[in-house]
Amino acid sequence: MSRNSKIFTTLTIFVMLALILVPTASAFDGREGGRVVIEADEIVEDDLYIGAETVIVDGVIQGDLYTGAQTVTINGTVEGDLVTGAQSVIINGTVGDDVRAFAAAIQLGKEAVIGDDLLFGGASLEVMPGSIIGGDIVVGGAQVLVAGDVAGDILAGTSAFELSGRVDGNVKAYVDSSSEGGENMPPNFYGPQMNIAIPSVAPGITITNDAKINGDLTYTSATILSFPANAVGGETLRVEPEYVSNYEHPAPPTPQQMAGFWALSLLRTIITLIALGMLMQWLFPNFLASAEYKLQTETWQSLGWGVVAYAFFFFALLVVFTAMILGAIIFGFLSLGGLSGTIVILGLLTLFALIVGFILTVAYLTKIIVATLGGKLLLARFKPEWVNHKFYPLAIGVIILALFMSVPAAGWIIKWVVILFALGALWLLAREQFGKKETVVEA
Repeated sequence: MSRNSKIFTTLTIFVMLALILVPTASAFDGREGGRVVIEADEIVEDDLYIGAETVIVDGVIQGDLYTGAQTVTINGTVEGDLVTGAQSVIINGTVGDDVRAFAAAIQLGKEAVIGDDLLFGGASLEVMPGSIIGGDIVVGGAQVLVAGDVAGDILAGTSAFELSGRVDGNVKAYVDSSSEGGENMPPNFYGPQMNIAIPSVAPGITITNDAKINGDLTYTSATILSFPANAVGGETLRVEPEYVSNYEHPAPPTPQQMAGFWALSLLRTIITLIALGMLMQWLFPNFLASAEYKLQTETWQSLGWGVVAYAFFFFALLVVFTAMILGAIIFGFLSLGGLSGTIVILGLLTLFALIVGFILTVAYLTKIIVATLGGKLLLARFKPEWVNHKFYPLAIGVIILALFMSVPAAGWIIKWVVILFALGALWLLAREQFGKKETVVEA
């Protein structure tokens, strides 16, 4: 496997695991259930997808194995890749190609054989004496213990690294400098009810007398470490760790910069509201005029109903969500899975539409309504001939409103008052329109 392929695989492993953990893996002629066992005399002649609580392979899988489970145990043979997400992974048998695993802990037994690379992300990796890895080890985790034989390189990012086996290639151990001299991980760090023994690895880097690295050793440490003689066949390179204290915090903005940011934000708000206001006047002129009229003629009622409308939005979300869940449960109980899924999709789309519509209304429409009405009232006193113009009332109202909303400390209060007034006007307008429709139907 090329190095670019390894990087790509590491980046995509989480997406792959998310896909295989879904129960719909059975759509690929896979298996699912509480406990799935491939018996010792069983041969699977293709790729296998399994979603279960416990997966045990005692037989032979002639393709790849993709599985998501609490516990995965390989006692037999997987001739292709093993891709898994689990709490614990135990390999006592043979994996002919790569192992890509994301788990709390993975253990390679004394007779484990991996034909190519081992890519692991999780808490604890243990490679026991006698195990063989035909390629590289790429691991990111809390602790790493390698006592077996590795034909390729080791690339590890961890808090505790111990090597007592043989590595034919290079070793790069990037160890968290804050862990040096610290304490071992507590047992409950790896999750409850672990069915494998978790080794105790001392924080930092440990190279035992039995270890042999035929290539180079690169490690991170605040101090120069001493390793057993002849343990490293190539060069040993120490990389100075980077400390957070060396980070240079950016200087706080000057008053001139803060004034520039304020002016830029104000200009952006004005341009956005004017552009959207012109678009609304072009598309829905009667709607805007009606909302402005409601706000002008029923001003204080609008404020009160605005509070009601704001609270009603969250109540509507709760009703839609509850109806979606109950519908999915009821139709799922009646074995109408397709209809149950449709209800969930429709419910999610409804929630999405409500949330997006409410955000756009609060962020833009309410301010456009108040700004346009305010501009008209102001022009009625000083420039009556501009009152019915499509641009001037909107532009003048937006500029004045944006300035008020940009006032430090008090701006947020003005924003909320504007939102509640306009929401109430929209509520009254909607109630009036629905009332007219009911009257027409009754007639």
